[in-house]
Amino acid sequence: MPEYFTEDEKETLAGHFSNADRDVFAITTPRQVDRGALMSRYSRTLKGMRRIFLDEFLSDSERGAKFYERVLSEYGDDSVGELGEAQIAIEGLSNLAVKTIQDRRLGLSYLEKSSRYVAWDQKNERGQYMFYRDPTIAGSPFAGMYEHACNMSFDAYSDAIKTMITYVRDLHPISEFVFMDSAAGAERPYEELCGDDRGVAESVYKSTTRAKAFDLLRGLLPASTLTNVGITGNGRAFEYLLSILGSSKMEEERKLAEEIRAELAQVIDSFVRRVDGRYGAEMRDYLAGLRDIADAHANKYDVKSRSECSYVRLAEYEPEDLAIDKIVACTLYEAGGASYDAALHRTRQIPRVEKLGIIEQMAKIRTSRRHRPPRAFESTSYTFDLCNNFGMFRDLHRHRVLTLHRQLLTTDHGYNVPPQVDSAGLGDRYRNVMENTIRAFESIRGAHPEQAQYVVNFAFNYNYCIRMNLREACHMIELRTIPQGHQDYRMVAQQMHRQIRDVHPSLSRIIKFADQKRYELERLESEKRTAEKKRRAAMV
Repeated sequence: MPEYFTEDEKETLAGHFSNADRDVFAITTPRQVDRGALMSRYSRTLKGMRRIFLDEFLSDSERGAKFYERVLSEYGDDSVGELGEAQIAIEGLSNLAVKTIQDRRLGLSYLEKSSRYVAWDQKNERGQYMFYRDPTIAGSPFAGMYEHACNMSFDAYSDAIKTMITYVRDLHPISEFVFMDSAAGAERPYEELCGDDRGVAESVYKSTTRAKAFDLLRGLLPASTLTNVGITGNGRAFEYLLSILGSSKMEEERKLAEEIRAELAQVIDSFVRRVDGRYGAEMRDYLAGLRDIADAHANKYDVKSRSECSYVRLAEYEPEDLAIDKIVACTLYEAGGASYDAALHRTRQIPRVEKLGIIEQMAKIRTSRRHRPPRAFESTSYTFDLCNNFGMFRDLHRHRVLTLHRQLLTTDHGYNVPPQVDSAGLGDRYRNVMENTIRAFESIRGAHPEQAQYVVNFAFNYNYCIRMNLREACHMIELRTIPQGHQDYRMVAQQMHRQIRDVHPSLSRIIKFADQKRYELERLESEKRTAEKKRRAAMV
């Protein structure tokens, strides 16, 4: 029913809603708990939201909090926890802890400090490199060994930066490249540029070569390296994150749970309050119990390995004809009126060439990687068994629409040395760092297997397993093979594409924008486009 407000009511609503006279409006009331409570109350009344606010919330400043205490705590309606959102920043956490946080797939979004654009050679006010100093190790006989190993890693990284940047620039001098000549509206060799165009070209070149040098050296960084992360999420997701961190064997993560909880209390306390009570304690016990069961049976059945290799293996997939039938059946089902069983039965009667024609038509109209295939392509899946360097895992880990299983970080599977590191004359020191890490890790792991992970460098190979549907595989492969991507994950995504193409030659045609080429300065074209956008924006 249409709602009408007096002039006084409109004036009151102005501080809480974007308008009082249209059907579409934004909720701007300042308290997050009131926003969420209004959304939830909205579903159980004929009143409009603005009328609910005037009648029920305006005169009772505690109504939102009371509402959540009753609905969420007493009745356990988890979905209302999603109506409260918060943004928090965490600074100075390790690369291990940030991965535990980012394991959460739903309800949270992350932005993390980059190892490509920022040098990680800074020291704190006490003159110490910025890596996590675990209290358990600090109070053990391994404290000195741990400190030495991490310092050795950072020393090598810091000392190598200038050498690696010089090597990259000598290998790829600016004179080899073309840049935008703003007057001509076309690209020209660097030597033909002048004025501001030359300055822009030099800035693009320096940014690109620095990023390349940082990419090549990041393998030296240990997992203890401190980073920053921003998190946007809803109360339900934060509540589960707090349970995960609170049940951890790592003191850093348990402390983070306490600190995050304290900050959320100031913005969405009602949405995460259950984590403090019986519900939270039971959830933490449950999560710890699951981990104990897995650990016990892994030891019982001896599924450990120390093979020193890296690989990308397609471990599981369906026969292509079965996958084609399921995708076409889902396509027909969504557009038709029959049951899924009937759609699948009819699909099996269609000649194979016609089914391939349907898939080919859907692939043909994809003119950009941003044109994602329809959900029908979620009907078939692939399981990839991977072992590659931890630095690269950190990039692939960011994908949300996957099922990912990962192990503890160890030195068991060897490490990678980029060939450019050897060419720059840094190979011996790089390897010395890795061998020292192996000795430190082996000494610490017996007593403290979880904490020993902190000392392991990004260059060490890491075991994990990814299961994803074809729709997500298309997105991930096309995104992670773009020219400006890191060379490590580009090669992994390229291998994934080739292996899918081998087992599903017809279906894989939907993956149209996978780039199988290799590039020396991956970010150059991207940096040039960014500079040109800035130039045009400045002219407006």
